[in-house]
Amino acid sequence: MTDVHRELLELFRDVFEDDQMLVEEGMESSDIAGWDSLAHINLLIAAEKRFGIRFTVAEMSRLKQPGQTVGSLRELIESKIAAR
Repeated sequence: MTDVHRELLELFRDVFEDDQMLVEEGMESSDIAGWDSLAHINLLIAAEKRFGIRFTVAEMSRLKQPGQTVGSLRELIESKIAAR
């Protein structure tokens, strides 16, 4: 598990208020109870703050589409960190 994945797991647990939550790379938003539009925005804002990055509106929308996974979010975060 990468550092980004560990921190992302902490973010999920904070946003979804579940200290026992397990999040796997292949999970989509539809696999996680409570991952609605508001939780999506809260998760991305928390990620921006935690990692010191910014998402574009297009990236935020794309991450909610079918086929996008927790792994997709992690990869996007890692690419933004690397581009700093």
